[in-house]
Amino acid sequence: MVPYSVNEVIEFAVQIEKNGYAYYHEASKRKNLEPQAKEFIEFLRDAELTHEKTFLALRDDQEMQNLEVTQDWELVSEYLKTIVDARIFKSEDAAIKKAANAEDLMEILDFAISFEKDTLLYFHTLNDNIPHPKTRKVLRKIINEEVLHVLKLTDFKKTISK
Repeated sequence: MVPYSVNEVIEFAVQIEKNGYAYYHEASKRKNLEPQAKEFIEFLRDAELTHEKTFLALRDDQEMQNLEVTQDWELVSEYLKTIVDARIFKSEDAAIKKAANAEDLMEILDFAISFEKDTLLYFHTLNDNIPHPKTRKVLRKIINEEVLHVLKLTDFKKTISK
C-alpha cells in the first residue's frame, strides 16, 4: 500500500464525512421517526460537518503550502474521493438511497454503525501502513472521532431497543 500524505489522509476523512452527512441528512427527513430519534440523527448529521471542519483544521502551515504548490489538487481530490467511495459508500447518492430505503429506525442505526465501523477499519488499515509520524498523529485523531460515533450510535440503539 502506498503511504499517503497528511493532505491525502485528511481528504479521505473529509470525503467520508460528506457521505456520512448525506446519509444522516436523508435519514433525518423520514416521517416515521420519533422526535428523540430525529434529534439524535440530526445530532449525528451535524457532527459530520463538525468533523469535516476539525479534520480540515489538522493541516498546519506546511500542509497548506503543499496544497498550494500541488498542481491539480482538485483532480487529486476527486481521485481520492473515488477511492473512498469504492471502499465505504459507492457515492453520496448511495448513502442517500440507503437512508431512504431503510425499513425503520433500527435499520438506519444498524447501517450507520456498520458505516462507522467500516470507516474505522479503513483508517486503521491506513494507519498500519503509514510510516510518517505526523500522518499517523492525524490518523489517530480521525480514528478517535469515529470511535465516539460508534459508541454514541451503540448507546442510542440500546436505549430504544429496551
